[in-house]
Amino acid sequence: MPDPDPPVSPPPAPSSSDGDAPRWRRRKGARPQEIVAAAMDVFAERGFAAARLEEVAARAGVSKGTLYLYFPSKEELFKAVIRAAILPNLERAERMIAEVPEPSFALLERLLAMVAEVIATTRAAVIPKLVIAEAGNFPELAAFYHREVIRRGFGLLAALLQRGIDRGEFRPVNVEHTVRLIVAPLLLSAIWRTAFDRVDGTEPLDVAALVATHRDHLRRVLVAEGDAP
Repeated sequence: MPDPDPPVSPPPAPSSSDGDAPRWRRRKGARPQEIVAAAMDVFAERGFAAARLEEVAARAGVSKGTLYLYFPSKEELFKAVIRAAILPNLERAERMIAEVPEPSFALLERLLAMVAEVIATTRAAVIPKLVIAEAGNFPELAAFYHREVIRRGFGLLAALLQRGIDRGEFRPVNVEHTVRLIVAPLLLSAIWRTAFDRVDGTEPLDVAALVATHRDHLRRVLVAEGDAP
């Protein structure tokens, strides 16, 4: 009978635990997300033009060279911030409209509540202000935001309004104009919260209350007589 195979020696133990390893080695797979999160903070604090990639890299715990491996320019990094902060919410809204079998105004209420929460509780609220401020100097960023966010968001609102009209739930309003009227107070809320809430003597904006008032006005304008509560 042949001798059994000799026992295999276990691999040497690492010199330090994962908890003690440097962040750049311990969490390599998380580097892009950490860079984007750091960039969100820096862009929110400095604005796009004044933001420096050295500061983003330092906050993310990576070298500037490592940052460039993932994002070849500040513009591409800003686009990644927009994708991470806004597009998941757009995707959630699109799924909701496509899958939730509720009356059209109930879906609109859900959308308004979702946007109000994002504006009131996340740093994503600063992105519209940044884009507006930099649109003249960086038209490519404005075009990207229009294509990826505005056109898509307007499209889902237009689809919801048209659905309500087709079902007799909404009055036959001008869809294009009404989409802009729905968005305007939301955009104002985002800009106000990120630009004026910290001004001395200014009361912080109650985003939820403003959006609730906006919802009530929309109900009176949109909902057909037979469907009004």
